[in-house]
Amino acid sequence: MLDKNYDPQTLEAHWYRHWEERGHFVPAASDAGNGAYCIMIPPPNVTGSLHMGHAFQDTIMDALTRYHRMKGEQTLWQAGTDHAGIATQMVVERLIEAEGKTRHDYGRDAFIERIWEWKAESGGTITRQLRRMGASLDWAHERFTMDEGLSEAVREVFVRLYEEGLIYRGKRLVNWDPVLHTAVSDLEVLSEEESGFMWEMRYPIVQPPGAAGPQYLVVSTTRPETMLGDCAVAVNPDDERYKHLIGAFVELPLTGRRIPIIADEHADPEFGTGCVKITPAHDFNDHQVWLRHRDETAIAEQPHGGLINIFTPDAAIRANEPEEGQLLPAAYIGLDRYEARKRIVADLEAAGLLAAVKDHRLQQPRGDRSGAVIEPYLTDQWYVRVAPLAEPAIAAVENGDIRFVPDNWKNTYFEWMRNIQDWCISRQIWWGHRIPAWYDSEGNVYVGRSEDEVRAKHGFGPEVTLRQDEDVLDTWFSSALWPFSTLGWPEDTERLKTFYPTSVLVTGFDIIFFWVARMIMMGLKFMGDVPFREVYIHGLVRDKNGDKMSKSKGNVLDPIDLIDGIDLESLVEKRTKGMMQPHLAEKITRDTRKDFPDGIPAFGTDALRFTFAALATTGRDIKFDLQRTEGYRNFCNKLWNASRYVLMNTEGQDCGLGSEPIELSAADRWIRAELDRTIGAVTESIDVYRFDLAAQAIYDFTWNEFCDWYLELSKPVLTGAQSSDAAKRGTRRTLVRTLETLLRLAHPIMPFITEEIWQKVRPLAGVEGDTLMLAPYPTRDPSAEDAQAVGEIDWVKQCILGIRRIKGEMNIAPGKPLPILVVDATEQERRWLETARPYLDFLARTESITVLDDESQAPESAIALVGAMKILIPMAGLIDKDAELKRLDKEIARLTDDVARTEAKLANPAFVDKAPAAVVDKERAKLADHAAAIANLQAQRAKIAAL
Repeated sequence: MLDKNYDPQTLEAHWYRHWEERGHFVPAASDAGNGAYCIMIPPPNVTGSLHMGHAFQDTIMDALTRYHRMKGEQTLWQAGTDHAGIATQMVVERLIEAEGKTRHDYGRDAFIERIWEWKAESGGTITRQLRRMGASLDWAHERFTMDEGLSEAVREVFVRLYEEGLIYRGKRLVNWDPVLHTAVSDLEVLSEEESGFMWEMRYPIVQPPGAAGPQYLVVSTTRPETMLGDCAVAVNPDDERYKHLIGAFVELPLTGRRIPIIADEHADPEFGTGCVKITPAHDFNDHQVWLRHRDETAIAEQPHGGLINIFTPDAAIRANEPEEGQLLPAAYIGLDRYEARKRIVADLEAAGLLAAVKDHRLQQPRGDRSGAVIEPYLTDQWYVRVAPLAEPAIAAVENGDIRFVPDNWKNTYFEWMRNIQDWCISRQIWWGHRIPAWYDSEGNVYVGRSEDEVRAKHGFGPEVTLRQDEDVLDTWFSSALWPFSTLGWPEDTERLKTFYPTSVLVTGFDIIFFWVARMIMMGLKFMGDVPFREVYIHGLVRDKNGDKMSKSKGNVLDPIDLIDGIDLESLVEKRTKGMMQPHLAEKITRDTRKDFPDGIPAFGTDALRFTFAALATTGRDIKFDLQRTEGYRNFCNKLWNASRYVLMNTEGQDCGLGSEPIELSAADRWIRAELDRTIGAVTESIDVYRFDLAAQAIYDFTWNEFCDWYLELSKPVLTGAQSSDAAKRGTRRTLVRTLETLLRLAHPIMPFITEEIWQKVRPLAGVEGDTLMLAPYPTRDPSAEDAQAVGEIDWVKQCILGIRRIKGEMNIAPGKPLPILVVDATEQERRWLETARPYLDFLARTESITVLDDESQAPESAIALVGAMKILIPMAGLIDKDAELKRLDKEIARLTDDVARTEAKLANPAFVDKAPAAVVDKERAKLADHAAAIANLQAQRAKIAAL
């Protein structure tokens, strides 16, 4: 028997341990003939902890995995984590700072060893939390992007791409983090609006003494220090104000250099003065302008062809190289960029060249790890030449080899892929896959899988000194290989043959470019096939108000806190700990105490998973409201208590497993038909990734049909003295079979509670098996369809609800037996009144049922309509006249409103012409039914009023 109270914490820990220890997460070789199904987990950072986005995504992936595993397919959900280059290095650098050391004190090898030690001690947080979510990942084959096998795959891909000319080293602009001293990807740059200034500067026009016309061009900038690297001023070729100046020069203030005025569409005549300073080594747009004009003499003859870098890696003004002379003014050399800004602005003002300073709101790019303002910076980096790889990746989506769900996301993919830039893959940090390139003393580069391979290939003996490139590869490089490297590539393993291409990728829309597209390119290049057949794109989990969850807003929810619960003080401390702005901490404390006066109760994993499934619509935003989770915790309790009722009435009883005769009631046949319909709805919904619809179908059937109706309808059979043994046997068998099937149906979304109950119900239903997660998923049974039983029980429900409604509105005790009169009953309904009498007596508390041929024989009564049939409850001694008139007026008003809505719909040509004929006919029939019902109610009202 189940415990009296549902305690998710105890049973969740027990069953997860049971599943993992028994090896149930490993793909079963016995399922090999049924096809393969594979999902790759988007590898979470090894430094990370579970957030709501992970929990949502992992619920979807686990539901899919469990569903296909139960369908008998050889199913793999590949486990693994990402080495998270910058994030992990920062974590360990902070740890050694506490020792008073830096990574340079350790040296590269010792520092990397220290990171491996940290990973062994502290790197498993997120994998423990994934287990708490019930994730049935194949932990026995867990991978790490820095493990030896994946490292070999990374080296192999790098070498092959290099040998084909698809990887090269070049000087390009990158997003540079001056604190971390590394290039960072666009995804690692956060742009937020901040207050700043716009400086307007006068650049003197070079012209003969006494010449007419303006003396200056005025340019605007938010970064005046970058003027030291200007190579031109651009004006629009169609701007009449400046056409005559194109080809002339201006003096670049403070530098002693002259730079040309050039014509370029980048200059917008409507913005500012229409003049734009061009600093190609420190601005991405300016760099594009320089590429278009670099062959023009006035630019080509400048130092470095006009591509002048002014910064050190720390974003300070660099020193001049010996051959540069005084290219950068000595007064600013060595100054931090912001100190240089102050000096330059002051010097411009002193020279009369500062036209204005204006307040300005700007998008400030900051590194997501360091918080430092990112600088576009010119450095030598390694790049992947992407265009040749992009073409087949675009074609794979165009021709349907890969399908996006929802379909509209393919447009976002195409937009990016058709405007793709070469991919900067080098990072100036120590933790990561070191670039497999070596340099000799003259700077020649040699790429190979190892130094030994390079020496052997080029015939280098020990007298030749080789130095390996200091950089490591972008973390996304190894992630791009994830679908095949985790399965053993470059070896041709059985797992690779079985599970590649994988079935579906489940991911958020924010990394379509950074990860999805790159996996498609690499999979096609190295496997000759797409990495997955479908890409299910889900929305972003936001708070109940639609705001993004963030530490600064104080609205972050920790999934583990929702599972285990957390008291108010601990929640406040968690939300405010380590905040940089104390005034925000005060507001967050206040809001948290208001929103969670008692903290957060423990909901358990299944309630949280069901919430995520119910919210998994096709929209971009997922508004998470704890009240939904509370409702689904109540749903878990409802299922638990219903299961206790089933077990109390079936354990130790004959449940029809033998050869004794079975008699099925209308209710037994009805619930079987309703369950079959629900199986169809759930299966169809999961197959098209509509987990919200699947969850709703499970919820509606469980709460409404099974718990609220069938369990109640079973009671008169199980407890009635008139019920035969065969009838009781039939109802017991239906109870346990329905519950057992329902548990299999719901298991992918709520695995723990279903497993616990199934273990108790399984033997009563005659089912074998060690675990529910390997039981077959329910399929539709054509023989379960039973229109007659469905019609009868739907009629019974309407009768019971009609009688209960009258009792409620007339303040008659629900348990008080009443005589019932029936008029206008069809022959079918007259038969049902006899066969369904036990249901009506038990659930509607009918004292007697009398069928009248003539309504005029009836005394004044309260009326309930069941189609055209009327149920009358005589009012003598029962009725409150005013209350009954009020009830009738309310019902007449409700039906009148419905009639008006239906008439408006039928008067709308857009509906009548476009809707299916059956739908239009249904609306017309409803209109006729409502009109007849209103006439009946009005007649009844006249009778009551006459009392």
